[in-house]
Amino acid sequence: MSKQDYMNIAVQEPPLDYSFRSIHVIQDLTSEEPRRGLRPLRHSKSGKSLTQSLWLNNNVLNDLKDFSHVVSQLLEHPEKLAWIDLSFNDLTSIDPVLTTFFNLSVLYLHGNSIQRLGEVNKLAVLPRLRSLTLHGNPIEEEKGYSPSLPHRQYVLCTLPCVTTFDFSGVTKADRTTAEVWKRMNIKPKKVRIKQNTL
Repeated sequence: MSKQDYMNIAVQEPPLDYSFRSIHVIQDLTSEEPRRGLRPLRHSKSGKSLTQSLWLNNNVLNDLKDFSHVVSQLLEHPEKLAWIDLSFNDLTSIDPVLTTFFNLSVLYLHGNSIQRLGEVNKLAVLPRLRSLTLHGNPIEEEKGYSPSLPHRQYVLCTLPCVTTFDFSGVTKADRTTAEVWKRMNIKPKKVRIKQNTL
């Protein structure tokens, strides 16, 4: 199967859906049956799914230990993973393993236990990330949190390619406001120039 054939199939494939399975650890995915959708999942000759979407929402995950290894057991092309739904779990941080999926364009993390807004910084390395959700996390209790105030501006400054945040489209006005907020609140790092002494 050529890469182009794979891409055509994968884009049309339903997600590999493990939502509402009471999964506590990622390793359980290898023994758990995914939910059946309206359309059946297609598999490669090796038995792995051809999808680009993995739904793990509404479980009880508190970490992503062995995530890459397990995903490579489930998906024929894990490097093509474009959509991960981890909403409504017990994650306390954004695991760096998520930043290894460079084709990731949709990441749902709402309804978890993420406490620090700075966790978003980890996602800046994802060049294709377009849709992100974080609402329903303890970061909402951080000073100044609001879907339309500094929290949103911080995310948009950190992740300038995001076009949808917390299920709300990003407008030109949002971008302008985020840039102004950034100039007022984020100090540029000072570059020290080493002077040569004669």
